Amino acid sequence: MRIGVSTDSGSGITQEEGMKLGIRVVPMPFRIDGQEYFEGVNITREEFFEKLQDDCDVATSQPSPEDVMKVWDELLETCDQVVHIPLTSGLSGSTQTAMMLSHEDKYEGKVFVPDDKGVSVTQRQYCIFANELAEKGYDGQAICDIINRESESNQIYIGVDTLKYLKKGGRITPVAAAIGTLLHIKPVLGITYGGKLDSYTKVRTTKQVRESIIRGLKNELSERLGDKDMNNCYVCVAYTDNPEQAEAFAEEIKTEFPDRLNAEIIVAPLSLLISCHIGQNGLGAAVIERPEELK
Repeated sequence: MRIGVSTDSGSGITQEEGMKLGIRVVPMPFRIDGQEYFEGVNITREEFFEKLQDDCDVATSQPSPEDVMKVWDELLETCDQVVHIPLTSGLSGSTQTAMMLSHEDKYEGKVFVPDDKGVSVTQRQYCIFANELAEKGYDGQAICDIINRESESNQIYIGVDTLKYLKKGGRITPVAAAIGTLLHIKPVLGITYGGKLDSYTKVRTTKQVRESIIRGLKNELSERLGDKDMNNCYVCVAYTDNPEQAEAFAEEIKTEFPDRLNAEIIVAPLSLLISCHIGQNGLGAAVIERPEELK
């Protein structure tokens, strides 16, 4: 049985990378100063952050049902089934919409939509897991069930360099943003097991951001997952617009986990959907447990 895998650009997978990975990517739409853009199609990351810097009004949305179904229809021309992995239901209605569409007669038993409760690097990794499970012979329903089961095991931390965009997006009040800016507060956010964005801690320096993220990773690996040497887990570094900072952070993480068993530290960009709330110099890291079936 041939299984196709699709996702949306909330995964951070570009159209070009999707072609290399064998994963179809439905672009997430944006409206910037009233004009519609699609992530990775008619706007680059560099252009996006220029508009963000210029205080343009940015509004995000989920893909249209037509765009999602078009990708499914194209995949089903050559595949028996499709596993579609959308942005976490905790941050978007994409999952509910895709689930509803998958129950239409033409897709029943052919398209399967798990709620991976992930975003960006975590969502990206579950797409890769889906491909690997398909290669092992699992069908769409089994892959969906495995991802739903594993969705509680991922955790991502994101350090915010400025409160400006959290205020613009309504995540914090103008008063809280003004006080936080005055006190040089840099929040570290967590996308937790339920797939929702929440506060993890608050610090005052970029160094403390990195330290708190590493502390969170160590706690996850040692305490909750029981895998301090990364035998069965991936650690991914994510960034908004500063890849050099992310690569340096990945090297720092390697020194903090000297006994890891040749585990690669993956570095990938945060999706623009998340980046528009984080802003410049956003930096994060995630820990993702490999499913039992792939260990």
